[in-house]
Amino acid sequence: MTTQTTALDAYLARAAAIHIKLTGLQQLADDHFGHAPKAIHWGHVGDLGRVDQALDDLLAIFDGQAK
Repeated sequence: MTTQTTALDAYLARAAAIHIKLTGLQQLADDHFGHAPKAIHWGHVGDLGRVDQALDDLLAIFDGQAK
């Protein structure tokens, strides 16, 4: 019996890993990315700007409709 990984197996494994990371990102977002709301400064705003752009770039890979 062969144990060679198929493209579908690899795809499903990567999709599962992405879902785990998305859940982690949502948890971080729900907790203000670990920052106390009263301590947020412009550096944090810049960090979120880069994250926002990266998410747009990722969405564009799949649907070409990034905002």
